[in-house]
Amino acid sequence: MAEVKILDASIRDGNQSLWGATGLSTRQILEIAPVVNRVGFHALDFTSSTAMGVAVRTFREDPWARMRLAREALPDTPLQVICTGLRFISWESQHPEFMQLAYDRLVANGISRFVVLEPTHDMTLALKTARMIRKAGATEIIGALTYTISDIHTDAFYAGLAAEFAASPNIDRLYIKDPSGLLRLERARSLIPAIKARIGVLPLELHSHCTIGLAPLTCLAAADLGVEVLHVACGPLSNGASLPDAQRVVANLREMGHAVDVDDRALALVADYFRRLARAENLPAGVPQDYDASFLRHQIAGGIMTTTRRQLAELGLEHRFAEVMAEISRVRAELGHPIMVTPFPQIVASQALYNIIGAERYANVSDQTIRYVLGTFGRPTAPVDPNVKDRILSRPRAKELMAEPGPLPPSELHKRFAPGLSDDEFLLRATMPAEEVDAMRAAAAPRRRYNPDLRPVLKLLDGLNVRPGVTDLIVEKPGFRMELHKAPSA
Repeated sequence: MAEVKILDASIRDGNQSLWGATGLSTRQILEIAPVVNRVGFHALDFTSSTAMGVAVRTFREDPWARMRLAREALPDTPLQVICTGLRFISWESQHPEFMQLAYDRLVANGISRFVVLEPTHDMTLALKTARMIRKAGATEIIGALTYTISDIHTDAFYAGLAAEFAASPNIDRLYIKDPSGLLRLERARSLIPAIKARIGVLPLELHSHCTIGLAPLTCLAAADLGVEVLHVACGPLSNGASLPDAQRVVANLREMGHAVDVDDRALALVADYFRRLARAENLPAGVPQDYDASFLRHQIAGGIMTTTRRQLAELGLEHRFAEVMAEISRVRAELGHPIMVTPFPQIVASQALYNIIGAERYANVSDQTIRYVLGTFGRPTAPVDPNVKDRILSRPRAKELMAEPGPLPPSELHKRFAPGLSDDEFLLRATMPAEEVDAMRAAAAPRRRYNPDLRPVLKLLDGLNVRPGVTDLIVEKPGFRMELHKAPSA
């Protein structure tokens, strides 16, 4: 059996899948980073432009500084960013020169490994992105084959995309990205050999979520089929809508005869740290998921389903939920079977809702749906149904959106801001509300240390501080006594 490497996705994808991307601050990452560095991960799925926006918006932290600090704390573990089309932070398309600057700055701030993910599999755009990233100086560039189920997405379809990636000098390896956890064992046993037959010596990785409980077994099958790297997550940041548990995957791989060169003690410490952090911050732990065959049909993640139910309830139409779910499958087919990763699930589900509650189908169409049909998010994988396309693009709003000017280059965007901005700050200000970036700049630099075990005590002290009538507090339990006395005001 061959050696299998593991890549940890806890900080970026596990955090995003289970904690809404808001569960980890810079100091919480830095506290465990030296231990993560000792594990022996192939790489660390560290950030995305979306996660960078969350750092600014939620924590008022500089995401560029977070990268630099992590790079110092993780000198032996490559840091990965996932790139989605010609976009940065916002879902609006950016000028190629703007994106080149973004890739340049990501490399300069410590990112060495880039995933090129084009949700529509627009290969012209994907390969253009890879060329730009190579120019920026990236060490490793990974072409993403985003998995889904439809009449279009056959083994031959994915093998053809893999061959196009493999023919590019700017692609170093590929990965099957299964964001909805749809890859079943029997499909893996046909899909993976079909891809490997077309990519020569390029390594293949698997990134599969546990959404309906398939990924832990699919990962093991993938290892037997020659996949070199499996993506996992640690402790409470695994399972659920996240990725398979790192410790369990490692143990199972070894039981099957594969070699996995990781430091088990360091891996256990990482998992334990995230468990203590989750308890301290009242964050949910991922749990193994039951198999749900209906998900293979509608492919709508739990968050979107919850939002749809709430919207129907607000309209007094809860009884029409099943109709909306059926309409989702129909709309997806009419729009060319987009892969159900952001922003496409939101577009499809919203359109299905409009179709069900409106007087007729496609009587109401969102700007995002129009932009999708116009190709703003990349060329649709399969042609949009001609009748639907005509219905959408014949509306006055579509003509207005078609007339919108294209994205501006950095030289023009700079004119909107005060002179002297660093490139890092410019990239944030050009894509985020000014007040959010201002708040980040005004905030104090993040602390470097975080101890989850002290969190309850710190919460207690904060509570005492805001209650002026309380001057003394005693906490006592067997073997422990703590007295807190507030100093009198001057």
